[in-house]
Amino acid sequence: MVEYSAILIGYLLGSISSAVVVARVLHLQDPREVGSGNPGATNVLRYGGKGAAIATLLGDLLKGVVAVLIARELSAQPWIISATMLTVFLGHLFPVFFGFKGGKGVATALGAFLGANPWVGGALALTWVVVAIVSRYSSLSALVATALSPIYVWYWLGDPAYVVGSIAMGAILFWRHRGNIKRLLDGSESKIGK
Repeated sequence: MVEYSAILIGYLLGSISSAVVVARVLHLQDPREVGSGNPGATNVLRYGGKGAAIATLLGDLLKGVVAVLIARELSAQPWIISATMLTVFLGHLFPVFFGFKGGKGVATALGAFLGANPWVGGALALTWVVVAIVSRYSSLSALVATALSPIYVWYWLGDPAYVVGSIAMGAILFWRHRGNIKRLLDGSESKIGK
């Protein structure tokens, strides 16, 4: 029964909004009330600078990694680990501690994949970096990496539970990026660093 607690722990860890915590510690504006309104590293970078953005990114990555490592410690069942990956991601999107107004989940999802398998996480991170260098769009980088995640997961993890989890996370991530997709299509999306 203890192994099921990993799923709840994942959600609670995901609900810790790194962007809001970093903003409070550094006496910055609440990221939900400035810029894009998204409590994530990209928005924090735009108004808080590189240091605040890096701290936010690391916090979001770390909670994904930690949640999955806890799940792996408590259970060897792929579906429990996959469910924990999903709940830490959902916790970031809909944080119980911050009025259910969260970010888009890219860094937390990456952290969860890193915790499940470093090769999967590394492939996703490399995909993001390559697309970001070529396009200069953070959102496009996230979308391309997300689209490829089920392929990476199948290759390195193999178990259908992980594939289903990655598809579910991907579908939600695309939905959360629907505004970015519209702006990418009409040419009004902001590039990295602007």
